[in-house]
Amino acid sequence: MTIRSYQGVTPRLGERVFVDPTSVVLGDVELGDDVSVWPMAVVRGDMHHIRIGKGTSVQDGAVLHITHASDFNPGGYPLVIGEEVTIGHKAVLHGCTLGNRILVGMGAIVMDGVTVEDEVIIAAGALVPPGKTLVSGHVYAGNPARQLRAISDKERRFFSYSAGNYVRLKDKHLAEGWEA
Repeated sequence: MTIRSYQGVTPRLGERVFVDPTSVVLGDVELGDDVSVWPMAVVRGDMHHIRIGKGTSVQDGAVLHITHASDFNPGGYPLVIGEEVTIGHKAVLHGCTLGNRILVGMGAIVMDGVTVEDEVIIAAGALVPPGKTLVSGHVYAGNPARQLRAISDKERRFFSYSAGNYVRLKDKHLAEGWEA
């Protein structure tokens, strides 16, 4: 089952949401309008909440999870993702906060307590260590991720283009009868 309740909490889906039948969306999860969750992705809100803003795409094999509250992590870390975020194939987002219009590259890992401001590119394979803040308007790459340069105007326009492209693609899938 793709959409799964956990301890009486069922994921809430906005309008025109596409969740591929091979993915899992579980527990305290809220998907905004026009969100897409692609094959083999996992969005697991079983010990804290996950919120994903409108027009965001969660690509194939991505893993989205949280950090539970404990003596080691008072309050824990939810996962909060803004609008028009493209989360690349096999990316891992864990207990972090992402703003709007962000590209998370394929295989990137963003760890607990990280804050990513609006309009940031996280390069493929980057590792963003716990607690780091990625400042708006820059490209980050490496392990650990470091600020490389300012984003270009073309890259800034790409955020909305990429989000819109996945909204159009998920609409085609919905039109063929694939939905949660």
